[in-house]
Order: sequence, then structure tokens, then C-alpha cells
Amino acid sequence: MSIEVKVPTLGESVSEATVGQWLKKPGEAVALDEPIVSLETDKVAVEVPAPAAGVLGALVANEGDTVSVGALLALIEDGVAAAGAQAPAPRTEAPVAPASASEAPAVAPAAASSEATALSPAVRRAVLEYGIDPSTVKGTGKDGRLTKEDVMTAAAAKQASPAPVATAPASAAIAAPVAGRNEERVKMTRLRQTIAKRLKSAQETAALLTTFNDVDMTAVMEARVKYKDVFEKKHGVKLGLMSFFAKASVLALKDIPSVNAQIQGPEGAQEIVYFDYVDISVAVSAPNGLVVPVVRDVDKMSFADIEKSIADYGKKARDGALTMADMAGGTFTISNGGVFGGLMSTPIINPPQSAVLGLHRIEDRPVVRNGEIVIRPMMYIALSYDHRIIDGREAVTALKTIKEAIEDPTRLLIDL
Repeated sequence: MSIEVKVPTLGESVSEATVGQWLKKPGEAVALDEPIVSLETDKVAVEVPAPAAGVLGALVANEGDTVSVGALLALIEDGVAAAGAQAPAPRTEAPVAPASASEAPAVAPAAASSEATALSPAVRRAVLEYGIDPSTVKGTGKDGRLTKEDVMTAAAAKQASPAPVATAPASAAIAAPVAGRNEERVKMTRLRQTIAKRLKSAQETAALLTTFNDVDMTAVMEARVKYKDVFEKKHGVKLGLMSFFAKASVLALKDIPSVNAQIQGPEGAQEIVYFDYVDISVAVSAPNGLVVPVVRDVDKMSFADIEKSIADYGKKARDGALTMADMAGGTFTISNGGVFGGLMSTPIINPPQSAVLGLHRIEDRPVVRNGEIVIRPMMYIALSYDHRIIDGREAVTALKTIKEAIEDPTRLLIDL
């Protein structure tokens, strides 16, 4: 008897996905609830478990295909594999030379790895992203397993080595590629396409402006140095900067409700929705792009609760384990470009939110205090906002509230 493997419900407003990678091949045994295929949605990657134990039979959808909720992906057979079951045609693209409009790009078959099921989600995504055959890479992890770092090292070595160059036909009126000037065409993932679409929509729909300020980080840094050991010992998590800025943002959002509001509804019948709670989307770097899981009810959380939530999301993002529920909602966003060394930026809002706080690197700069020039650890902060709902005065006031709370963390304790 054949058991159908179908695309599961993917979450609110998500109706289709892209087949990312088959984790099992036709003819291989599968256990109940064992992941057999990963799907890329607009927001996260989802692994589809086997609905029954048996042998994977015919694959209906190929890697790269767009599938709708409820669509048939494959069949699971009892006992032996279905005769003639074939793996889908691989779609990994290789470096190609520029071609004429009538020529299709060259495609190199992707090497199938028998160790695919032993790879963690993060490693599988890195293998797909960098086009690495895992069977050719020596793992440095436990029991010789591949790590994400192993894949990235192999990718760097691959990029540094001369890549094969396709030669244009003699009849084509195109000059042969110059050595060392190769091109690689990689299909945009569904997540990357969605990021591009949403950010472009934000530029076209919202009236975006950004206001800036700088913050003296002395008090926060001294507090972290003084209490970091006892904090970690008590709560099992490090005391980071994000909890300070999250708590400071709560003060600003409570004082300036429009910064914690959204415009909802169709054109011509729009409403402003004000929230009496604070759910902060925290920008986290994942293998396939930037994701923004939501820390909920931040206004009711302690510093330790915030740090634990952010640490958990960071690990889930690296492992490719974020769910739709983790990403849904959010009334405000904090993005820390400082971890990558950014000095200043104009962050873009995360629709339908109306504001985003951008953090940047801390560096010693000369400032004037009590008529004297002193060196202090300073950070530029930026608040991008939708001018349709937030006035300039409100945006500047909100950012100033955040600045004052960071420079005098006592305000965070007594709600000032």
C-alpha cells in the first residue's frame, strides 16, 4: 500500500513553498516522523516528516519546484521500493560563460550524498547555498560529522581554485571568457525573494525617514563588566546589549504610542492600530538570509528572560529550526549592525511595522563632558520610521528616550 506525502499547512497566509532538498532518495528506508524533504517558504525552511514507516517510492516534486499546500510530494511504499523509482533531476547550477540569448545556461548535476540524513539543517542549507558535495569534505565535528564551518571552508577553497570555464561555440560571435573572470548563476531562494519583495514594498509604500543620535555606552558597559559573571552564574546566559536596548525601547514605545502602532486595512479604508503590548522583532543572521523572530511581551520580561529568548532564537536560526510561529507578529524591530562592524546605517522598517531601531558598533571617540574633552565609548543609533503615522517630533523624542535610558540605566528600573 502506498502512503502519500503531502505539503503540510505552512502557517497563516502561506499557501506555497519551494522544494529545497530531498533528504532521502527513492529506495531508501524511512522511519515514522523522520524528515524526508525540506521546503522553503517565504519566511522559514520547513522539514516534512514521513507520515509512516516504509520505503521512499516515487518522487512527484523535484528540488526547486513550487508546490502548494496539500500538493503530493512523494509516495512511501510498504516493504521494498517501487520499481523504477527515480530521483528528481538535480538543479544545482555551475559557473557558466556568457551565452547568447538563444543559448540556455549550462547546468552541472549536483552530486548526491549518501550522508545527507546525517547533516544538521544548518549544514544542509550551507551545502545547498555554496554548492558543495558533502561527500568530498572531511568533517571535523563529533564522530566525523560535517559542521557549517567545514562547508564554508570548502566553499572558500573552491572559490579560490580556478573554476572550469565553458567555451562558447566557434560560430558564436562572442569573445571567449578571460581566465580568472568566471560567473556563477545561483537561483534566488524563496526566502531571499521574499526579503527583496518586502523591503522594496516598504520603500514604495511607506514614507520612510531616519533620525539619528549617539549614545554614551559607559554606564551600560560598566554594568556588564561588574555583573556579567554573577548574571551568567544565576541565569545561565550572558548579559548582552540587546536586553538594555529592548528595555529602553519599551520605555520609548510606551511614551510614544505611534511608534508601537501599524497602519492596517485596504487603501481608502485604513486604520491605525495601537498596541498595548510590545513584541520586538530581533534581526538575526541565518544561513539563507536575515530573519526576524519575535520576542513577545518584552514589556513584561526581565533582562534574563530577554537574553534567553534572543539566545534561543539565535541558535534556532543557525540550525534552520525557526518556525512560522517564531516569525509571526511583531510591533517593533531592533537590528544590530554593529556586530558586523557597521558605523552608521539607515535601517528599513519591517512591514507592517512602523519603526525600526538600528544599533551600530561601539568605538572610543572624544566628547565634551563638563567643559572637558574626554574619551568615551560611543555608539550611533538610528530610528527609521513611517512618516505616514509617526511625526518627526515623535520619532526624535522616542530615540532621545532610548538614548537617555541607555546612558542612565537606572531609568530602566524605575520606569522613567
